[in-house]
Parts: sequence; C-alpha cells; structure tokens
Amino acid sequence: GLGDVYKRQPYKEALILMTYIAANNLDDLMYKVFEMLLDGKKRVKATKGWNFEEFGVTLGLRYPRARLSRSESRQILASCLGELLWYLNGSDQLDFIQYYLARYDKASDDTKTIHGAYGPRLLSSNGQNQIENVIQLLRRKPTSRRAAIQLFEARDLVADYNDIPCTCTMQFMIRNGRLNMITYMRSNDVYVGLPHDIFSFTMLQEVMARSLDTELGFYRHSVGSLHLYEPNVEAAKRYLSEGFQDTRPMPLMPKKDPWESIKVVKKAEASLRLNDGTSIQDLKDQVEPFWADLIRILQIYSLNKSGADKRAIISLKNEMVSDVYESYARKFERRATLRPEQPELPLEKQ
Repeated sequence: GLGDVYKRQPYKEALILMTYIAANNLDDLMYKVFEMLLDGKKRVKATKGWNFEEFGVTLGLRYPRARLSRSESRQILASCLGELLWYLNGSDQLDFIQYYLARYDKASDDTKTIHGAYGPRLLSSNGQNQIENVIQLLRRKPTSRRAAIQLFEARDLVADYNDIPCTCTMQFMIRNGRLNMITYMRSNDVYVGLPHDIFSFTMLQEVMARSLDTELGFYRHSVGSLHLYEPNVEAAKRYLSEGFQDTRPMPLMPKKDPWESIKVVKKAEASLRLNDGTSIQDLKDQVEPFWADLIRILQIYSLNKSGADKRAIISLKNEMVSDVYESYARKFERRATLRPEQPELPLEKQ
C-alpha cells in the first residue's frame, strides 16, 4: 500500500537496521513517522532536551508537489514560504526570518545573524553560487552524479554556534527525463522542522527542474537522527488523531525558466515585510497565476500580522486562482477580526 518497508539483516553478529518510509503526501509521511517514533520509545538526551529518536531513516515522498500539510494542527504555508525566500535571497539576517518564525531568536549568536543560515551557503559560499553551478553542470552533463550542494561545512565542527546546519547535502540527478533529489540531514526534528524542510527542498527541486526543462522526479529525504522532542509528544498524538489526509498537490510550476518570476516574488515579499509602499498588485500582474497566488499568501500573512480587517483577507482569498490554498487562507481569516463598517462621509466633507 502506502507502505513502510523495514529491512532487517544480520551481518557479522550485528543487526543492521535500514528504515525506509514512503507516502504519497507530506501528511501521510508525517503520520507514519510519528507512529514509528512514539511506538519505538528510543529515548535520547540531546543538547536541546529529551527526545524519541530513530537512527538512519530515509523518507520518500512519491509526489513532491504534495508538500503541504492539510491537517488542522500542521497546516502551515506562509512560514514555509517565508523560509524558502529567506534561502533564495541568500540572507542570514535574523530580522528577516523572525518575521515568519519567531523561534529563530534562539538561533542567533549576535542577535543579528544566523550562523547556519542556508542562503549564503547556497548562493555565495566561498564565492560560489551552488544552485547555479548545479544547473550549469546538469546542462552540460545531464547524467552527472556530482551535482551536489554542500551546506554543512568543516568549520561547523570547530566552534559551538547556536545554529549549525542540519542539512548536509542535496544531490540532483536527471534520469529518464526527470530531476530526482536526495537530501541528507544529520539531524531532523519531525514536528517543527520536517514540514518546513520538505516544503523548501521540494520547491527548490521543482525550480531546478524548470530551470533544466525536465519533469519532476522522486524526492528522498535521508536523516541520521530523526527525532521528536518530548514537549511535542502530545501535539504529535493530536496530529495522529486527525487520521490520514487527502493528497492535494500544489499546482504545477509554469514550464519556463522560473528565476525572473522568483525575483518578482522576492520583491513582493520584501515590500510586504518592510512595508515600503510598493504596489503589490503591479507585481502580481507581472507573473503567472502560480506565483501570484504565492504573493497573495504573503499578503494575507502580512495583513494578519498587522491586525487588518477580515474583509481584506477574504478579498484576497477570493482572488486565489488555485483552490489548493483556500484552507490556508481560511485559517488566517478565522484569526482576523471583523471591524465595524465605517459610515461614508457626506460628499462635501470627503
């Protein structure tokens, strides 16, 4: 079926355990991972506290575009999108990511930057744009096996920083006209980190596929230490009580080079976060519906943070081209307040 595959093989009097869990969508994947961790009860004390851990796990997402949770408890989108754009901006600035994820305040060593931020490592590590380098390599040699991005670096072993990359490598391989991706993480928090990581990495995979004019292939997510921290155990159990969710993939990314559209989305994100007065409607008019809908999600998030009237959120929700995002927009709508209508001024006083 949607199936976990567990293979146990004795070798030289030792038990080698290889765990592979595959599912159609992110929710089914998380459901199976939570079940495994809560049943296993392998309790470990780590730097950030007690957790239940499974060592050496590979997760397979059969449909990488089914990257969003549709559950009530983990139905997150704006923070995932904000983190992805933080990466694609090449930024390590704390105030940028804190706009979407307040918990990053504990990750900074100087209250301004994040040592382990992926953006600079992706786009400017030792003067190298690793994303562009991979694209160029696969254009020259489509079957290359060295199209790998490195995020964890030698310097991360030397000093104790508040934030060190959990992701070690991302490898991209074109086979049978499809771009496949394998991520290796040294450590992954399944409740907090996994939904954000799979969203960002599979979005990057689709961006790369469009850049290379290939179809989207499989996504594999291998983890050294896959764990659930004890404070999140009850939340994980509530998640399990919701049962399995429908598979609703995000719309297809337009089949063209995506980088000009990404520039527009990044400009819209910065304008909303910094409130600089740029016309967001003008920016939405410059991109395809796929990207315009993501800008609308950012708008709704910004309105919600500022305490805007619910009507403005409803208006944006009604503009959405894809109905995939309706439940996420409704979640923000429920949080917003409906302010009394202001009476119109008499004509002579307007």
